[in-house]
Amino acid sequence: MFRFGNAWDDLLAPEYDKPYYQKLRAFLKEEYLHSGVRVFPPMEDLFAAFRHTDYHDVKAVILGQDPYHEYGQAHGLCFSVRKGVEIPPSLLNIYKELHAELGFTPPSHGELTAWADRGVLLLNSVLTVREGAAGSHRNRGWEQFTDRAIELLNDRDRPVVFFLWGSYARAKKELITNPRHLVLECAHPSPLSASRGFFGCGHFRAANDFLGDRAIDWTLEET
Repeated sequence: MFRFGNAWDDLLAPEYDKPYYQKLRAFLKEEYLHSGVRVFPPMEDLFAAFRHTDYHDVKAVILGQDPYHEYGQAHGLCFSVRKGVEIPPSLLNIYKELHAELGFTPPSHGELTAWADRGVLLLNSVLTVREGAAGSHRNRGWEQFTDRAIELLNDRDRPVVFFLWGSYARAKKELITNPRHLVLECAHPSPLSASRGFFGCGHFRAANDFLGDRAIDWTLEET
């Protein structure tokens, strides 16, 4: 069993004994250890989003679909890649929107760990994927697990901003029923759809206005 070292441990512990999670665990053991194919992210990074952003520290959630599926990209935080890896097109568009809204200076890398450490839960709905096969681990149980995390955040009294970009993420809106929270919806930042509502969405400014003195520092250092 993975441990996050924060409040998520106790909150998500009931999931581990449920049949869906037991099946998921057996599937992942086979995929990582015996399938002969690469699975991303590396096992040690699988729950990075939960490790970096404690339940009580979450200010905002950016929801992705599943991890990047090419070698060396995924490290457990949605939209993020390690320093030294080429910045993916969707993240470049996120940087462009941040610059347009807040004067953000884009770094030369795509690692978003600093955001996670400042309270942005960078959560994919599906946490694993086979190399070169987008969506290959969907409908194996991850969705139930991450939906539970969203439900737990919905239960919080302290407000959270939910960034739902694209139709897949927007479908999760039904889990967010607490009027204390802010839900921001628009097109996905992918080059295929960014011009149809992501650019000019104003979400980063709206989130910080909503959070007030808890506003997120979106800056990213070069080193």
